[in-house]
Amino acid sequence: MFRSRRAALVRRLWRQRCAAPGPEDGHGALKPAAHALFKKLKDEELELLVQAVESRGAWESGCVWAPRGDPRGAKQALPPQVLLCRLYRWPDLRQPHELKHLSYCQSAGGRGGYGDAAALCCNPHHFSRLAVPETPPPPYSKSSFSPSWPAEPEHPQLLEFSYNRVDWRDTSLSRSTIRDGYWCKLAYWEHRTRVGRLYAVHEASVNIFCELPWGSGFCLGQLPAAHRSQAVRRARGKIGRGLLLSREPGGVWAYNRSEHPIFVSSPTLGPPGTRGLAVLKVLPGYSVKVFDYERAGGLAGWRHPGDGPCDTHSVRISFGKGWGPCYSRQFITSCPCWLEVLLNQPR
Repeated sequence: MFRSRRAALVRRLWRQRCAAPGPEDGHGALKPAAHALFKKLKDEELELLVQAVESRGAWESGCVWAPRGDPRGAKQALPPQVLLCRLYRWPDLRQPHELKHLSYCQSAGGRGGYGDAAALCCNPHHFSRLAVPETPPPPYSKSSFSPSWPAEPEHPQLLEFSYNRVDWRDTSLSRSTIRDGYWCKLAYWEHRTRVGRLYAVHEASVNIFCELPWGSGFCLGQLPAAHRSQAVRRARGKIGRGLLLSREPGGVWAYNRSEHPIFVSSPTLGPPGTRGLAVLKVLPGYSVKVFDYERAGGLAGWRHPGDGPCDTHSVRISFGKGWGPCYSRQFITSCPCWLEVLLNQPR
């Protein structure tokens, strides 16, 4: 590649950086480290990085391989993946342990590029930030305007709803329907109405989306409905790139690819020993382990508070709207658009 071509790519990369610098440094502090890293990238890696940052992760771009270790000559030593994620996605990022490789990245699980364990992928759109449980807001009340907050519970959580039994039976997988070849089925709901058929997932990961350029997976935008309320239409308009659901060693992960929060719950999401289902808000660009197979083994006979036995191998995800005692929507069936993940139990 001609030197002028590389220089043009570097200029394009620098223009794509986040508008707001991090709280403790400006873009000027990262510029020496960034340019030192760009010089270490091969021509094809530099072009892949330009494509990734300019598309903002709209499609699955290739890995960008860089030598492990910090770029030399930089004033601020940062691992390559932290440097680029801070520059293009999260200016407040500090440590590598805040990041998680997405399932389709070749560095996931310790795989190195070109058979070289000394290289790692630093494509900023091959990473997500790990979502952590947050202290819940006070219980929702239309008549309460007090600014005071209640004492934090021993195990912060949002209790699950009492589920409509007819709806539950309509989508659960009976033992006779379990077949080899898929690891979960997806059911899409609008309030209390299921839309479309169950979608079986055979690959290790699946995109669930309304609009995803050059994407494949479960496209909610293609599901017809005779009568949609304005609330449902507004919620569907915010799904966009949706989420990536992946089966990985030990459990199932959800990565929020959209520009709006998603809300997730499952019997294994809360701290061990908790009663009820935790509901976690997952911000755009963040991921969370929504289901843990090992923990699920000890949930035989698990019951919803105030309800009967439930399928312990299931996950619920609401697009843009939360539910529970801390929200105006008490039950997930009050959410305009939501997804039910019915997991095939491992043998």
